[in-house]
This record gives sequence, structure tokens and C-alpha cells, in this order.
Amino acid sequence: MTTYQAPLQDIRFILEHLADREGISRLPDCGDASLDIVSAILEEAGKFAAGVLAPLNRVGDTQGCSFEQGEVATADGWRDAYRQFSAAGWVGLALPSAYGGQQMPKVVSTPVYEMWSSANTAFSMLPTLNIGATEALAIAASDELKAIFLPKLVSGEWGGAMDLTEPQSGSDLSTLRCSAQPQSDGSYRLAGQKIFISYGEHDLTENIVHLVLARLPDAPPGVKGISLFVVPKYLVNADGSPGAKNDVRCTSIEEKLGIHASPTCSMSYGDSGGAVGYLVGAPNSGLQTMFIMMNEARFGVGLQGVALGEVAYQKALAYARERVQGRDAVSGASGMPIIGHPDVRRMLLTMRAKVMAPRMLAYVAGGWFDIARHHPDAAVAERHRRLIDLLMPVVKAWNTEIGNEVTDMAIQVFGGMGFVEETGIAQHKRDLRISTIYEGTTGIQANDLIGRKILREGGATLRLLLEDMRTVANELAAAGELAWLGADLIADIRTLEETLDWILARGKSEFAEVLSGAVPFLLQLGTVCGSWQMGRAALAAQSGIAAGRGDAAYLQGIVDLARFYFGHQAPQAAALSRVVMRGGVQVVAATDAAFGGA
Repeated sequence: MTTYQAPLQDIRFILEHLADREGISRLPDCGDASLDIVSAILEEAGKFAAGVLAPLNRVGDTQGCSFEQGEVATADGWRDAYRQFSAAGWVGLALPSAYGGQQMPKVVSTPVYEMWSSANTAFSMLPTLNIGATEALAIAASDELKAIFLPKLVSGEWGGAMDLTEPQSGSDLSTLRCSAQPQSDGSYRLAGQKIFISYGEHDLTENIVHLVLARLPDAPPGVKGISLFVVPKYLVNADGSPGAKNDVRCTSIEEKLGIHASPTCSMSYGDSGGAVGYLVGAPNSGLQTMFIMMNEARFGVGLQGVALGEVAYQKALAYARERVQGRDAVSGASGMPIIGHPDVRRMLLTMRAKVMAPRMLAYVAGGWFDIARHHPDAAVAERHRRLIDLLMPVVKAWNTEIGNEVTDMAIQVFGGMGFVEETGIAQHKRDLRISTIYEGTTGIQANDLIGRKILREGGATLRLLLEDMRTVANELAAAGELAWLGADLIADIRTLEETLDWILARGKSEFAEVLSGAVPFLLQLGTVCGSWQMGRAALAAQSGIAAGRGDAAYLQGIVDLARFYFGHQAPQAAALSRVVMRGGVQVVAATDAAFGGA
């Protein structure tokens, strides 16, 4: 069975022609993102992903993790792989140089983390937790806490964990009960339970740094009364080494549909007097700080949709080239590989297009992070910050919904053998299924898009984005054989604007109807964003062909893929618009009788 190979040609094309790797390399603190350095990083990352992580993916799926007396053991080979991973400096690729990281721009780290997730999703989740923890502590923690924890997180010697959810609260953080009692030495004692904590306990690092949401005794109710604490598994000695075991323990790990090798833990704090924790940031400001981690996590989950879609596509394509089945529907000839069947070709093209469009959007968004952080013009930085805020729900939710469609389609290409675990293709579907749920479900992301990103500012940032799209549409309309792509994109932009106007007109008076159509609206916006990026790709590829630059066959393939996307995927945007404006009304109008009676 074909294993994973990093799609370096696709990655380089997007970085150079869509995500503006070169322009970002000229920004302050981004000078290490030169073409030579980035090419070397991508090559080495691809080798590590294919050579070390991918072979362990099946092992992790079949063995999973074991739990005994509060301790979690990972699958065979994982400890050695993690030692190689951290020793090579991969954990700190995009983390601050002040704490030992390489401080690569996000536009560079984004494709690298896609490779890790394609090769071994369960493994890749641990270093992404370190990224989120580092970002949160670097922004909000005291200098003393930074000095203790950040170098170890950046090096990968210690692992990070994000402890939010409680049994009674689920996604509703306003009902958190975990408590924190202040102590005379400035520390706190935490007591409570958390569930669904990825890598809350494991044997890959010598310490685990938990970032825990809890309430102070005088905290106001709801989300305004949540504080953030750093709670290490082992208390830290004066010399920086792990010391006594803290009063925090894993009580169980979940048996899951997928990502078996990533331990999902139930955690208990304060069973023996209170877990020692340290306040991060101001009291009652924990949720704002935790959103830093959550945004990193949501971006990373969006990449999982691309990553598992990619590896599923690779395996489906290889299988379709090898599997001989049926007769040619046109000539009647027998003994042909199934890739010759028109519907199989349709599925493979659909898979490739549905991987490439979200990948393009994610890489471009990664570049926006760099511009927002490093551009010397405050207005330019703020513009890109607004675009990131607007599209983060789309990058998380649309990418993962699309990824689930792609992994499902891969099983269809395999036919009956796709339903058999030994082929390995079903694992990708199982591993990715959680992606539309954790770090905020698709519905939560869609509500955030509508409420916080659209209605709060009257759609101003989305209209700004639409102007960028119109520029590309006009370029396509003047690009000869690509003109019909431009005409279609102009029409889809107009339809999206009509949907936006409908939402704004009813956002206050008919809010339930608007929210009932929130997910279709997010999918509509994602689909049009895909057309926008595919259109840009087609223009870049056509220009390269005309100038005799690059691999002409590859560039023609990009043009052909863009045409396919506009012919097979983009038309769904108009239908989704109708669902938003008509379907939401029907959801609200439906009575209990629609569910089979009250």
C-alpha cells in the first residue's frame, strides 16, 4: 500500500504564487524565510514525515495508548520518534528565538505542520499544543513564569496541554466549576475535574504544562469570572528540573473512533489538598488569553482537514491506478484500471480540488498572520488582522468539513476494500471525524462567523474581502480562456453579497432564522473563497506557461484543476445561498410534528 509523500510541488507553488513567501521574507523578523532556507526546511520536513512518522501511523492506530494506575504509555516507537522530533528542533520551528525557537514565519510553518498531520495526525497533536501554550504564556504570563516554562516548551522537553472542558459544561465555558484558592506565597490551589484533554498524560516528555481554566473565590459568574493558571504535572525545582509530583492526575483515557494514539484524558485536580498553580495574566481574564491557544488550535485543526484529505487522495489515486475492474464504458475493452472509469476520475478530481482549495486558503491565512504581526505599516497590519479574525471560522470549519468529504470519497474509490481495515484508508476517515467537533463544532464556528464577525461590525470586513475577490475576478475576466472563470466568480461574489445583506437585514429581528442558516452561510463563504484562490492559482499558472517558467505540465494541471473546481464545486455556492435565505426560515417555522410528534 502506498504511503505518504509530501506534496512539495503543490506546497512550493502556493507559497511562491499565492501566499507571498518572498514578500513576507522581507518583513522585520522574517528574514530567515529565504527561498533556499525554506526549500531546505520543506525537504527535511517531508523526509521526516514520510520516513519516521508515517510508518508509525498504523502502529499507533492498532495499539493505541494504555492506561494503568494514572499513567499513560504511548504506542511502540513513539518515544523514539518524539526524541528525534524534538532533538531536530521541529517543535520550536515557529516559536520565539528568545526562548530557543527558530522563529520561522507562519507561512513557512503551516505547510510543515500539514506534513506532520498527513503522516501521523495523532502524533502531530502534541507539538501543536506546545505552540498554543507558548503563544499564550509569551503574551500574558509574568517574566518569572516565562523563564521557567517557555524554554522547555519551545525545545519540546516538556509538553503542553489545554484544559478547558468539564463534564457538566461541554462547550459552554460559562458553567465551569474548577476552583482556585489563593495562597500566601502567591500561588494557588486548584480543585476540580476536566475531560477531553488531549495529551493530558503521556510518556513522551518529562513534564507536562497544563493551562487550566478555573474560578477564583470572588469571581463574577459566567465567562467574565474565568482565570487561567499554569499547572505543571511536576513542580519545578530551583534549577529548572522537574521536582515533586503535583496534585494533578489522569483518571482515565477515552476509547475513541479515531486518533487512537493520542491520549484523550479525564483529569482531576486537588484530590490531596490542591494542585499548585500560577495565575497567568490578570484575574478573571483567562478566557481572553485562552482564545490565543484556541485560535492556534483551530488553525491547526483546519490544517488537519487538508492533511488527511491529502494522504487519502494519494492512496486513492495509487489504488485507482493499480486496481483492475470492469470494462471501458465507451469501448467495451476489459482489463482496465479503475482510474479509466469516468466516475472514478470525477471522484479523484473532486478530491484533489477539495484538498487544494482549502490548502490555498490556509497558507494565505498563514501569511496574513505574519503580515499582521510584523508589517511596519499599522494600517496594513490591522487590515490583515481583521481578515484573519473573519476567516478563522472558515479555515477551521470549512476545511474540516471538506476534509471529511474527501476521506469518505477515498473509501468509495477503494470500494469494498475501503471498508476493510487492513487497507488503512478507513483510518483517515476515523481520525478526521473529530475535527468538525473539537475546538468548536462547525455550528459554533458558524455562529461565531455570523455573530462576532458579521453582525457586530455590519459586514465591513467581509465587504473588504469581497473587493479583493473582485480584483481577481476582473483579472480572470480579461485572461482569455479563463474569462468564464471570471464571469462565474463575479456572479458568486454578487450572490454572496446578497446573502450578506439578507443576514444584516434580519440579524436583530429574526436572529433565530439567521443562525439556522449559519452553517450553510459558512460553507458558501468557504466555497467562494475556494474559487477566489483557485482563480488566483489559474492566473499564476497561465502566466508561468506563457513566460516559459516552471514545469509546464504541472502548471497546465493547475489550470485544469481550477476549471474543474469552477465547473463542479463553485456552483454549490449559489445553492447554499438559497439554503441560507430559505432554509433558515423553514427551520424556525417547523413544529415538533416535523420530528415525529411533540
